[in-house]
Amino acid sequence: MTPAPDAGPDPVARPSRALERAALRHGGARCAALFAVSTAASAAGLLLPAALGHTLDLLLAGAPATRWVLYACGLVLLLGVLDACAGVLSGTADARAAAWLRRRLTGHVLALGPRANARFGTGDLAARFVGSAAQAGTSPAAVAALFAALAGPLGGVVALGLIDWRLAVVFLAGAPLLALLLRALARDTTACVTEYQQVQGRIAAGLAEAVGGFRTIAAAGIQGRETARILRPLPALSRAGHRMWHVQGRAAAQAVTVAPLLQLGVIAVAGFLLTRGELTVGDLLAASRYAVLATGVGVLVGRLAALARARAATRRLGEVLAEPAPPPGTFQLPAGPGRLELRGITVRRGGRDVLDGLDLLVPGGTALAVVGRSGTGKSLLAEVAGRLADPDAGHVLLDGVPLTDLRHDELRRAVAYAFERPALLGTTIEDALSFGAAAPSAARVRTAAREARADVFIDRLPHGYATLCADAPRSGGESQRLGLARAFAHGGRLLILDDALSSLDTVTEHHITEALAAPGTGRTRLLIAHRATTAARADTVAWLDNGHIRATGPHEVLWRDPAYRAVFDEATP
Repeated sequence: MTPAPDAGPDPVARPSRALERAALRHGGARCAALFAVSTAASAAGLLLPAALGHTLDLLLAGAPATRWVLYACGLVLLLGVLDACAGVLSGTADARAAAWLRRRLTGHVLALGPRANARFGTGDLAARFVGSAAQAGTSPAAVAALFAALAGPLGGVVALGLIDWRLAVVFLAGAPLLALLLRALARDTTACVTEYQQVQGRIAAGLAEAVGGFRTIAAAGIQGRETARILRPLPALSRAGHRMWHVQGRAAAQAVTVAPLLQLGVIAVAGFLLTRGELTVGDLLAASRYAVLATGVGVLVGRLAALARARAATRRLGEVLAEPAPPPGTFQLPAGPGRLELRGITVRRGGRDVLDGLDLLVPGGTALAVVGRSGTGKSLLAEVAGRLADPDAGHVLLDGVPLTDLRHDELRRAVAYAFERPALLGTTIEDALSFGAAAPSAARVRTAAREARADVFIDRLPHGYATLCADAPRSGGESQRLGLARAFAHGGRLLILDDALSSLDTVTEHHITEALAAPGTGRTRLLIAHRATTAARADTVAWLDNGHIRATGPHEVLWRDPAYRAVFDEATP
């Protein structure tokens, strides 16, 4: 929607326009072909009334008219062929543009990382990927079709002038009113469609939340309440949809009211000229058809409405692209042990400083566990430590080099992550464990699986490492072991585990934490820990409290503080 006059520059307008131009350039060949075919169809449509009028004059005069009848039939056949070609070109152009927009949006969302989900939400992003991208993909073809559609009205006015200049003057007298109606239609449709798509996004966001928590909803027996919550914006969606159709219907009705008056005026003048012998009956027939083509209301209303919907959807995509992605650096890492340093880190979320001027040093080759109550920002610290997110203030350094200065591939080779709920991407189990910037060898994948105690689970699968991920049902603990194996397989000098041991059984956790905490592993380990047993096996513990590091030291020393023990609820040292 148009920003208020005092709202300053619209930050979304520029990326939206740039995206629309880029999509138009991407589909340039098809759009040019569509424009050419549609314009040719308009030209054939302009020739047809003249051919029919001349044929009628010949028939009334008793002259041979067979050739002109064949000309008219040929034009009708040509119109049908051109319309079919325009339909095919329009469909393929829309599909290719939508696919390109989705690739562009996917790349930007992945570059944004966790910030994208925090800013827009999973459901809203899905709605933009599916619905908005498909609607925005129609923009290039809609632009080409609109310009081609203008050939009909403009050609109709010119044809009226060629028949008799007074016919063109009569039509042009009311044309400005018709133009104002069409302009109002484009403006009002854009506003209504924008509101409609925004409400769609809210419904999609609620649905995504419900799908993610379906077990909790079923266990609580509140399916009806959740259904009502998800569909609560439905009346607003209905109102926006009704307004959209009301605007389009009102504009069409107004235009249709003006158009017949213009047509009647042209026909009346043409009839008067016929009575004076200045026009023939064929000219009158042609003038009546050209008056209809000159108004072109139905075609232009449809084209403008389609373009307005496409531009509103493009703006929805532009909102995502307007979110700045962290730029990659240009430096490589020097040789080093993986010394991690966080200096003055401040991260704001939801209007508050979750991390506030935090300082933390992890010596190279050591294991540091970060503990703290829920909501203190432990996972956010893990994101910042490996540059899945950038801090609002402060710097993160790895072996003395700021992460913002490192090339993307260099950073991702140096830092490996394992998460509480790992996403296993890839066709087979081996693909999922190899997934990353650089694929490790098969031998390294199997060694990593043994280190993560995932090999026993994998060996039980029908085809072992070649089993399709979709055919490998697994528990939360088994998924975590596969996520750990993936992180181990990719090596690097810094390993970050964001509560990646929470679903493991006690014995498996014991073996993995002992391996992680063992000296001489050759990598630095940052462990986001919720269990006292995990913190106890780390070299050092950083106690995160209220956005700051409250204390650091060995677990057994910190354990003497009752407030530290309270962090672990019912855990034991």
